Amino acid sequence: MVQHFRTTFSLPSFEIMGLLRTAQIRIDEIQKSGSSFKLNDFNTRCRFALRFGDIRDDNNQALVRADSVRDAFNSPFRPFILASTSIGQEGLDFHTWCHAVVHWNLPSNPVDLEQREGRVHRYKGHAVRKNIAEKYGLSALSAGFEGGDPWQAIFHIASERKSNRYSDLVPYWIFEEGSARIERRIPLLPYSKEVGKLKRLKQGIALYRMVFGQPRQEDLLFSLRQGGSYESADLTDWLISLQPPSDY
Repeated sequence: MVQHFRTTFSLPSFEIMGLLRTAQIRIDEIQKSGSSFKLNDFNTRCRFALRFGDIRDDNNQALVRADSVRDAFNSPFRPFILASTSIGQEGLDFHTWCHAVVHWNLPSNPVDLEQREGRVHRYKGHAVRKNIAEKYGLSALSAGFEGGDPWQAIFHIASERKSNRYSDLVPYWIFEEGSARIERRIPLLPYSKEVGKLKRLKQGIALYRMVFGQPRQEDLLFSLRQGGSYESADLTDWLISLQPPSDY
């Protein structure tokens, strides 16, 4: 059977199936019976996929607006899959109930790739909350929880118990003591040009994170790529720490 998961798609076009209104679909389930296989089919009504954008009828009247689509996706309920063009890669937050991004096509530069995945990698994101719940869970709350917002209490516990070697990004932005991760899913054909492009993008992302916050980032990235010295260097030695001095 196909297992549905909540994710965002970055697509080159707006074509996508599904609306906020329910639709009836037919599902084929393949079951193994001894040495043979049996096909069972059944009907179900659901709203599992949606495009991010205004959906209009033949008279150009809005049936569903983009704000409604975003609000529906940023909930524990349907739709579980959201498809968007580059309009959804900047300035929008989809992290509350999503930590997976499917790149239908790879962007031309590492900045856009970072922007796309930044939609689900944000403050108190879904992956972070899952890991904190897995690490501490109800047992940590049962000790001294006196009501109110349980997430605020459990984040406070995680902050108090973190190691001193971690920055303030932990546990609110980063918390990897669990099984959940920000998922990058890229459908690649073997031996295609996308394989090499992905390798170059990963190298570019490492450089981009190193120069983040610096003036004229594009020029600095170009200079580092042309020099090529980063390939044999430990990039952690080049990072610029934005952490305030310990005296403050």
